[in-house]
Amino acid sequence: MTATNGGPTSGSDATGATGGTDTVRSDTVSAVVRQWHAVHPQLDTGPMEIIGRINRCAALLQQAEDAPLRRAGLSRPEFDLLGALRRTGHELTPGELARETFSSGAAVTKRLKQLTERGLVERRGDTRDRRVAHLRLTDAGRDLVDGILPEQLAYETAVLSVLSDDGQGELAALLAELLGRLEGRMGALRA
Repeated sequence: MTATNGGPTSGSDATGATGGTDTVRSDTVSAVVRQWHAVHPQLDTGPMEIIGRINRCAALLQQAEDAPLRRAGLSRPEFDLLGALRRTGHELTPGELARETFSSGAAVTKRLKQLTERGLVERRGDTRDRRVAHLRLTDAGRDLVDGILPEQLAYETAVLSVLSDDGQGELAALLAELLGRLEGRMGALRA
């Protein structure tokens, strides 16, 4: 790899050191990279080192489940739906909820059914188009979100505490840049 904008250098040597430093990384992706370098030493594994780590972190975070949400009997996707209804402050259609939560329409429909049965979300039919539903939180749904959110943020803070405040800020900025560019690129591909 080559260094760009102060970012990571491309490629790791066979010891797992990146960019010629003597620091040996000891995460799962480092082992994978070392294995690929043994088979194909000429490969630039830089993208694998970034995307592989993002995917691995996401998988570990999903496996761990969010303790506050689990105690409330909610999955992360269900909480995301409730959170979208709470933070926007107005009714949303299922399609709008799918866009807000980056979910498929079918997944939103299934989750909404469960949340409605639990009395956390209510539906209102559109007076002009019977095919359209408008969704909003019930008082119980709003109270649940408002009660869980501080605890959930404290849990996420604890998870991220392995990084310094500066490290968290740097990571957030890099991920924001990557996400913004990917969203722009994917939006252009869909147009």
